[in-house]
Amino acid sequence: MNRNELNRLIERREEGRAKQDQAMLAEVREQLLTLLAHYPDDAQINYQTGIAHDNSGLGREAIPYYERALALGLAGPDLERCLMGLGSTYRYWGHYEQAVSTLRRGAEEFPDNRAIQVFLAMALYNRQSYKESVEQLIATLMETTADEKLLYFKRSILGYAEDLDETAE
Repeated sequence: MNRNELNRLIERREEGRAKQDQAMLAEVREQLLTLLAHYPDDAQINYQTGIAHDNSGLGREAIPYYERALALGLAGPDLERCLMGLGSTYRYWGHYEQAVSTLRRGAEEFPDNRAIQVFLAMALYNRQSYKESVEQLIATLMETTADEKLLYFKRSILGYAEDLDETAE
């Protein structure tokens, strides 16, 4: 397969996403599906086909492409984005256990990706794991803030976040 062709489609997909041009996204989606028919075991093409569906508001249809890309051994930055995309799509469609599992994997493999951590907190909330959700959000906030007032209380906030239910009594 010619990787230049795939790279061209990725650029067009990104342009379509930025412009919210549904016609362009539909065209790219069709071209990716054609490419995928020739290379069904290519993790990268499966992944890009998933993104193209997601970018078009077709998240439910994106799921099998993301799952296949993972099964085929997607790696590196594409794996990072795939785990986030799949996890957030699972969450949106109410598949909370799968969302939490996928996003936990993403948070473990890519601990510096704050977006994955926030999506994980939302999935935990949807699963009614409220305490863990708030703990995750507080930890992410405190790791990323530049707010001087929050930083002044960082140790206290993180200490309290470890057991939100603890009181002085």
